[in-house]
Amino acid sequence: MRRLNLGYFIKEGFSSIFSHGLMSFAAVCMIVACLIIMGSFSLLAVNVDEMLSQLEEENEFLAYIDEDYTDDQIRALMEQVRQIDNVDPNGVTFISREQAKRDYLKGHESDGLYVNMPDEVLRDRLSIHVKDLERFTETVEQVKALPGVANYRAENKVAEGFVSVRNAVTALAMILVGILAAVSLFIIANTIRLATFARREEIAIMKMCGATDGFVRWPFIVEGLILGVMGATVAFFLQWGVYTAVCGALTEGGATTLFTLMDFKLMWKRVLAVFVLSGSVIGGLGSGFAIRKFLQV
Repeated sequence: MRRLNLGYFIKEGFSSIFSHGLMSFAAVCMIVACLIIMGSFSLLAVNVDEMLSQLEEENEFLAYIDEDYTDDQIRALMEQVRQIDNVDPNGVTFISREQAKRDYLKGHESDGLYVNMPDEVLRDRLSIHVKDLERFTETVEQVKALPGVANYRAENKVAEGFVSVRNAVTALAMILVGILAAVSLFIIANTIRLATFARREEIAIMKMCGATDGFVRWPFIVEGLILGVMGATVAFFLQWGVYTAVCGALTEGGATTLFTLMDFKLMWKRVLAVFVLSGSVIGGLGSGFAIRKFLQV
């Protein structure tokens, strides 16, 4: 009996789509438009988060070592730094004053004043990478408090700026996605309600003949699910095309020197899964909301 009902629901769902072709087309178009807008903001947030993650990996600060420290004391200090919770143990590097001078002179080879600069002007130092950029300032304070750390150089404002930008973009994307999802659900529900209105007498007759609410409701929910999957499929390929076009335009304009967008081929499975799931939920729930009024016979 369950297998028979499932086949009936699917058959009725497809039948309703084709019998109300114009309304079905309108519903699919709305799902496509909403999913592309939501997908675009989501992909923007993903790319911004990826770029900031790359910047986090490269982020570091310098701790200058007391001039009186011996090699053994420096090694002990490095171990202390590695023990700090937010410090990457493999990201603690010792830079001698001689190496620091060579690194500095790479940009001043033609300037005799810098070339003749004595090594003693610079200090031995530690280059320290952090794990979590949100705890950057806290980590700097912990390192600064260690005996043997004479001074430090850290771009706290830059680190805080990275975190603020990432949080703002993520929050904005989530808010917009939530609003668009609610708007999509409302539009789809009303679109399907218009199609259902023409069948209100049929639904009333079915109810008076003893049909349960579930028996009447499920064909409409299946119809919404089908429309959602159809819209998600179309939106996915359009999103792929739009994303590829934007990447191409940025490449031709030379903007890739500032930032690089992720390759869509690396994300397409996740994007397709999210689109199909979102389209199915929007279509199914929209149909469920649309049919409620007509079940009250």
